[in-house]
Amino acid sequence: MTASRTLDLARQLISIPSVTPDDLGCQKIIAERLQPLGFRIENLRFGEVDNLWARRGSDDPLFVFAGHTDVVPTGPVEQWRSDPFQPTIDGDILTGRGAADMKSSIAAMICACEEFFADGKDISGSVGFLITSDGEGPATDGTVKVVEYLEQKNEKIKWCLVGEPSSTNTLGDVIKNGRRGSISGDLTVHGVQGHIAYPHLAKNPIHLFAGALQELCNEHWDNGNDFFPPTSFQISNIHAGTGASNVIPGELHVQFNLRFSTEITDAQIRQRVHDILDKHGFDYSLDWSLSGQPFLTPDGELVEAAKAAIKTVCDIDTELSTAGGTSDGRFIAPTGAQVVELGPVNESIHKINENINILELERLTKVYLQILKQLF
Repeated sequence: MTASRTLDLARQLISIPSVTPDDLGCQKIIAERLQPLGFRIENLRFGEVDNLWARRGSDDPLFVFAGHTDVVPTGPVEQWRSDPFQPTIDGDILTGRGAADMKSSIAAMICACEEFFADGKDISGSVGFLITSDGEGPATDGTVKVVEYLEQKNEKIKWCLVGEPSSTNTLGDVIKNGRRGSISGDLTVHGVQGHIAYPHLAKNPIHLFAGALQELCNEHWDNGNDFFPPTSFQISNIHAGTGASNVIPGELHVQFNLRFSTEITDAQIRQRVHDILDKHGFDYSLDWSLSGQPFLTPDGELVEAAKAAIKTVCDIDTELSTAGGTSDGRFIAPTGAQVVELGPVNESIHKINENINILELERLTKVYLQILKQLF
C-alpha cells in the first residue's frame, strides 16, 4: 500500500543533514506533501528554530501528529558502515541518522494522511502537524513556543500522537502514555583554595560536600505509583581541582538530575535538596532548571485507538509505559490534550549506525492510518 512511498520519503528526509537546531529544508518537503491534501501551512520561526504548524479543517476535535526534523550529531563518521546522511538499505534494514529518531515516523505520518485523505474526504474534526527542529536541542524555541502560539489563537488539541521511538523489541510492543518530570541542579560548593600541606588554612569543598552527597544519594524521594517508578536522583558531572596534586581546590562543581513522578512536586524537590545541603553547613550556590513536569494520559479515546490499531496491524497487545526520557509531549499535555508516543524500535537511537526495519516502517504507516480511522 504505502511501503515504497513511506520509504522514499524517509530516505529523502534522512539525506538532509539537519543536525539540531537546523532544519535545512525538511519542513519545506513536509509542507509540499501536506498542502495538496488541504492542510493550511504556517511556518513559525522562533530564535534559530524552524517550526511548522499545518492544519486540515477548522472544527473540533483536533488530532495532531507531533515530531521533530532535527537529529543528534553523527559521532565519528568513520565508524558508520556508510555515510550517515546517505540512507543505505541492506536487506530489510534502512540505516542513517534519523532513521529511528524520528524522520521515519514523520514519513509514516504523512503517508498515512495521504492514504486517509486520498479521496478528499471530509471528517468531523481536524488533523494537524506540529513539527519542530528543536526536538534534540534545548527545547526552548520549538514545540513549547508553538503550543503558546496555538493557545493564544484558542486552537485546542484534543489528541496528540508524538512519533518518538517508543517500541522496545518490535513495533507497537510499548507506547508511552506519560513521562516523568525532569529537574536539574547546577551546584557550586565554595571552599578556600590552599596548599595541601596546610589544610588548616584552606577549606576543601570536596570534603565539605561528601556527607551531603551521600545523603542525597540515599534519600528516599517517594514510592512512585501504579504509573510511575519512584523518583530517581543521579549525579551527572562532578569536578574540582586545579590539576596540581598539591593544591586544595577552592570550588566543587556538581550537576545532578531528578526524574520525578506525580507523587512529588518540583517545589518539594527543591526544598528537600536545600534542606539537606543547609544541614551540612557549607557555603554553596545552586541554580535550578526544570525541563518538564510529569504527565499521564489515562485510558481514553486516544489510548484505546492506539491499542486497537496496534492489535489490528501488528497482532500484539501493547504495553503502556511512562519510562524513558522526556519528550515534547510534556509541553502539549498541560493544555489538556491526551498524548501518546508511538514510534519505531528505539534500540539504535542516537547510536552509530542508527536504523529501522523497513517492514516495521510499512507497519508503522498502517498503524497511524488505523488510528485516524479509529478516531474519525
